[in-house]
Amino acid sequence: MTAPPVKVRAEAAGLTVLQAPRLRDPGWPERLREFRADVGVVVAFGQILSRAVLDAPARGSINVHASLLPRYRGAAPIAWAIMRGERATGITTFQMDEGMDTGAMLLTASTPIGPEETAGELAARLAPLGADALIDTLARLDTLTPTPQRHEEATSAPRLKKTDGDLDWTRPAREIADRVRGCNPWPGASTTTPNGPLRIWRARPLDAATTAAPGTLVATGDTLAVASGTGLVLPVEVQPESRRAVTWTEFLRGARLRAGACLSVP
Repeated sequence: MTAPPVKVRAEAAGLTVLQAPRLRDPGWPERLREFRADVGVVVAFGQILSRAVLDAPARGSINVHASLLPRYRGAAPIAWAIMRGERATGITTFQMDEGMDTGAMLLTASTPIGPEETAGELAARLAPLGADALIDTLARLDTLTPTPQRHEEATSAPRLKKTDGDLDWTRPAREIADRVRGCNPWPGASTTTPNGPLRIWRARPLDAATTAAPGTLVATGDTLAVASGTGLVLPVEVQPESRRAVTWTEFLRGARLRAGACLSVP
């Protein structure tokens, strides 16, 4: 077991750290109330918190969420925003209630999503943005007016499964490229080649028409691209099973695949 970074930093600062297997277990609300905290802060915590836990601090609990609520409520907002083709996202701080990211909003901060930005890269950019939003929220807590969410506009961002990375080549090229980005670094976008399973870590959509069946390798310029339901997809970085990640050019050189070969759903 490895201590999470927050625990390491807190202990270095001489702070008391509690780690609860389940905050719903008996006794935890009482232990939290003993701190006599003004406010609780929750970030990327994978448990639904009870009302007793949320109300343990005198002024309740605040969450830092990596989307512009009410869109992308749930465990994987960064990945799903990319996979669903969003071109902007951001951070929302809100007052927690017993629902899944349903509480009244306090502050938001938006940022564009780069056209080739992966979920991992976007998460790294959103982390300091979230920290700044939290500090601002706490500093202005006495003057901020909570804004109820428009629940009818909510969308879901459920926890990712390994199968969410399975590539369906009948989908449009842009949609496939977005799924590749959204599944990087986990679970990775997956397909099957005549030589075995293949992870695709980066890919670009090409604005080119083709009559080839989806999944077929098609010659374009001095390389091969993959036919999709609409347009072509050019893999950029791939990883054959049990091997390191390589460029698409390097993979093709070793795999000896030719135009007409087919990729399929794993």
